[in-house]
Amino acid sequence: MNAQTEHLTLEGAAGAIEALKDPAGLDGQPPLGAAIIAHPHPLFAGTMNNKVVQTLARAAVATGWDAYRFNFRGVGQSAGEHDHGIGESEDLLKVIEQVAPQGPLILAGFSFGTYVTSRVLAQLHAQRDIRAVVFVGTAASRFKVEPIPQELHSRSLAVHGELDDTVPLAPVMDWAREQSLPLTVIPGGEHFFHGRQVQLKELVVRHIAGVQAAAALA
Repeated sequence: MNAQTEHLTLEGAAGAIEALKDPAGLDGQPPLGAAIIAHPHPLFAGTMNNKVVQTLARAAVATGWDAYRFNFRGVGQSAGEHDHGIGESEDLLKVIEQVAPQGPLILAGFSFGTYVTSRVLAQLHAQRDIRAVVFVGTAASRFKVEPIPQELHSRSLAVHGELDDTVPLAPVMDWAREQSLPLTVIPGGEHFFHGRQVQLKELVVRHIAGVQAAAALA
């Protein structure tokens, strides 16, 4: 969080949703769109202030996007109770409806957040301009993470740590293989990317910048 971060209270199906907005920081230029970032598992201390989630927000801000982080139901000041990804998908949809009802989107998630984001992507990709997708620590060993829609593969980045012992690499490779989706593996990296946050941010910044450059040439 930085001095520009704004605290928001949004409305969700289970009540209030606590959220933060990290505004784009490109010399006063208008934001390119909204990046919505989903946090890791609420029952294992996952919140919108998780270090990986903050790193994803910083990458979005650095490339000209407003970044929104929020607490799933039952976390922090967000009302409700944990709902195994079903209600959390509703939370994500409600956040999008309120902070970015139109315009380009980046959808990103970490761990459990990839499961929730995959469910929302399956629903939204035909309706919205999904400019980029970022999955970190895809929770394929623990949940049925939906495949990323084929038309979004060229705009998608999936990153995993080689030594992740929370979500082992093998089932994530299986998930990626089934859809022929490239997977970026960070050698020596673990689930929370301790000591690798700068490298993770650089990967995400390059991905978003590359997608933007490709869109400009189209």
